[in-house]
Amino acid sequence: MTMLGGKTMFITGASRGIGLAIALRAARDGANVVIAAKTVVQHPKLPGTIHTAAAEIEAAGGRALAVECDIRDEGAVHAAVERAVATFGGIDILVNNASAISLTGTAQTPMKRFDLMIGVDVRGTFLCSQACLPHLARAASAGRNPHILTLSPPLNMDAKWFAPHVAYTIAKYGMSMCVLGMAEEFRPQGIAVNALWPRSVIATSAVAMIPGAAEQTARMRKPGIMADAAHAILTRDARTTTGRFFIDEEALAEAGVTDLSGYAMQPGTPLLPDLFL
Repeated sequence: MTMLGGKTMFITGASRGIGLAIALRAARDGANVVIAAKTVVQHPKLPGTIHTAAAEIEAAGGRALAVECDIRDEGAVHAAVERAVATFGGIDILVNNASAISLTGTAQTPMKRFDLMIGVDVRGTFLCSQACLPHLARAASAGRNPHILTLSPPLNMDAKWFAPHVAYTIAKYGMSMCVLGMAEEFRPQGIAVNALWPRSVIATSAVAMIPGAAEQTARMRKPGIMADAAHAILTRDARTTTGRFFIDEEALAEAGVTDLSGYAMQPGTPLLPDLFL
């Protein structure tokens, strides 16, 4: 077994994109991966379902469990966690990847969309962390190096990060505040809680649906950079690496990876910075 071999990862929203890339990287180590997401029938504009993701994970060398789950639903989350534990014997890693986005101003954000972002991003992150906590604590007691990794940006209270899209920033910063607080709360138990965010925009099918984004694809990076950065974090000692807000480039640099040209959609093209950096 390699670094994550035999470990069980519970990851939300991993039917496609960055979440699927993180799951596949763990699968190449021989990890067990639980895909907890809503997509069981392919979206007309987006590829992938929990079942196609599971097939890719198993083809990559991992074991997969596809669980239909709306992470806003407390009962559904607890049921998904119990299925994961019944199937694989425990949970060693939680990746809070699922997120809803709307880059709209206050007047242009319907309350239904506001509620979706708060429900998925903040409530979902808190709920999944809470539901997995007893199993992560058992993993810590067994010396299995448990981690929670949340895909959210560094906290910065400068108004410029809020003004264009107040609701979305509140939702993403809510995820980051979970990282900040839970890292300190879970530190005595030996459970690491960290955040990961990209330096530049990542080319995913979801990003391509944002108006004007598709034309900028050449300036983006591939999801693999986030997968490799996540792997670098999740294989660090949980007792000494917690409460950090990693940027993908920095996580890789600390792991000794400095040539990032292979991650570029079009090498040599100036990168498109992420909206929170």
